[in-house]
Amino acid sequence: MALDKILSIGGKPGLYRLVTQTRTGFVGESLIDGKRITVGMRNNVSVLSEIAIYTLEEEVPLKEVFQKIMDKEGGKKTTISHKAEKIQLEEYFFEVLPNYDEDRVYASDIKKIVQWYNLLIDNKITDFTSSDEEPVTSEEEE
Repeated sequence: MALDKILSIGGKPGLYRLVTQTRTGFVGESLIDGKRITVGMRNNVSVLSEIAIYTLEEEVPLKEVFQKIMDKEGGKKTTISHKAEKIQLEEYFFEVLPNYDEDRVYASDIKKIVQWYNLLIDNKITDFTSSDEEPVTSEEEE
């Protein structure tokens, strides 16, 4: 399952799988306990495939950050807890993404990324490289 079907809902813990859309919003299924909730359009909802992390040069899509964590951890859960001290989280994230912008990426953001990654691994959602878009080759650009 791609990250474009995984949602973060403001005020709700964890992540949700998009089940279906309704006239007034959508139905999401929690990746933590499997419970379904109805969410209106007024809620603050973020699709994981649309989230990016600030670096000193550019914004890096969250799926690339997840892939780097997965490469570092060998496909397993992180060696650090999302409840670790701020300095430990920053040191860990610096190993994953050395050029992240320390002024715009807060410890709370790193906690969320680590927690979300572990939740995705628990739910066997590990395909962070796939995308619905076809890669553009140099032949197509001419």
